Amino acid sequence: MGVASSRWVAAAALVAAAVLVPGPAAADTGVRQRLDWGECTGLEVPGDSAVRCARLSVPLDRDEPGAHGATAELALSRVAARAERRGTLVVNPGGPGSPGRLWAARTAASLPADLRDHYDVVGFDPRGTGASTPAVSCDPAHFEPPRPDTVPATPADSSRLAERAADYAAACADSPAPLLENMTTADSAADIDAIRQALGLERIDYLGYSYGSLLGAVYATLHPDRVRRLVLDSVVHPGRPWFESNLRQSRSLDGAAQNFFAWTARHDDAYGLGSTPGETAAAYYDARAGLAERPAEGVAGPAELESAYLAAAYSTSTWPDLADALADHAEGDSTALVAAHEKYGESPEDDASYGPYLATQCTDSHWPQDPRTWLEDGADTHADAPFHAWNNTWYNMPCASWSAPSRTWFEVDGGAVDDALLVQASEDGATPVKGAFAMRARFPGARLVVEQGGLSHGVSLGGNPCVDGALTDYLSEGSLPPAADESGEPDLACPAAPAPEPSDPGGSSGGDTREPQAAPYPLLPW
Repeated sequence: MGVASSRWVAAAALVAAAVLVPGPAAADTGVRQRLDWGECTGLEVPGDSAVRCARLSVPLDRDEPGAHGATAELALSRVAARAERRGTLVVNPGGPGSPGRLWAARTAASLPADLRDHYDVVGFDPRGTGASTPAVSCDPAHFEPPRPDTVPATPADSSRLAERAADYAAACADSPAPLLENMTTADSAADIDAIRQALGLERIDYLGYSYGSLLGAVYATLHPDRVRRLVLDSVVHPGRPWFESNLRQSRSLDGAAQNFFAWTARHDDAYGLGSTPGETAAAYYDARAGLAERPAEGVAGPAELESAYLAAAYSTSTWPDLADALADHAEGDSTALVAAHEKYGESPEDDASYGPYLATQCTDSHWPQDPRTWLEDGADTHADAPFHAWNNTWYNMPCASWSAPSRTWFEVDGGAVDDALLVQASEDGATPVKGAFAMRARFPGARLVVEQGGLSHGVSLGGNPCVDGALTDYLSEGSLPPAADESGEPDLACPAAPAPEPSDPGGSSGGDTREPQAAPYPLLPW
């Protein structure tokens, strides 16, 4: 799907720092644009972060940056240091397709006090997303519930679902062609460098989650001398183009869902859905079959159930909510299940992130154009991983008929980058841990911190003292863990927090309570 659903790209935030050295960078493109920081509009900011916003004009086509070429305006945000500024951190929450302005405030709120005092934090809505203009816009009605069942029972069902994907691609084609033709990850990396120049920085620190890890790796490949600290969390595999990645992701998401089913079984006294993972999984699939016959309250059918319960594969913090809803539904009350759909699932609002997601993934790499390839691979994957395989297939199938041309997959090469810190949960379903090891192999100076037994997507500044300690050491002093003795081992292994306990009558639960992190819709990435 991508990597993280923008419906719940929330909380657990970030950290970092960057050296502020005005001078040479301003000459990179001749005249440096002046950023006019002012009040933010259309942005609900948590707490009293005093976030300020600005806009930056960039060429849509970086190969034709002349005065007469088409341009985009990037929406930026900044939370200034509370004391003397010593650097700036650029952050990205993932996606692709997820706006990032809000992440400046979330990051600043999560920084240790000393870093918060002395560093600016900068976020941005990537081109085509959020408040940046122009934006990709397709068809909000695509998400009107109840949507068609994603699991085809007949060839006619498959044809209708494939046609639905093609219709969405056709709707997206009404977006400005210069934008759709320049929405690759490399294009967004060029925008990061434009932001760096506009800030007057020689080098930046960068923290990217999920798909943001790939964006950061591409930027570092293109501009290794412009990066001081590089933190990549929940790492996308750098050697697997999106079609292959999504097939593998469907399988890993199924494994992550099994963790939820096993947890629910361990708490059979609270939920009564079965004492084995097989029994609790059967309760979920029985609910799915029933909703196919009669959607709950006329809105929550099997597709809505899938998109809501996908949250369970991203974050353990959702487990008590989702188990409660499934238990109530089994007893004949679907109120909580519909509420889970509204909280975690997709709605017409997701058109604003789904379109940009496709615009990036469909052009980042080549995709099969023969529908038979999609149907055969979808069926094979569903046989092994029924939790989300068909949903993920249709989610990405607009790429089979996308209007803008696709590019050759960008080869990440961090050989010229001094150092980097990679952070990963060992049981992450959206971005499997093998991707983090593969990325480390591309960055000889990198170190990999793995939260052993970690079940959630997005680890940094989530409250694990071992992980956050390594992150703080790197950002504040450039200190990395010692290299592992063997290539198949993490450089630092940190024990994970326990899974949550079932909610008490007041609604609280113990254990890992992190908010879902950068889960696109895109699932991968994403």
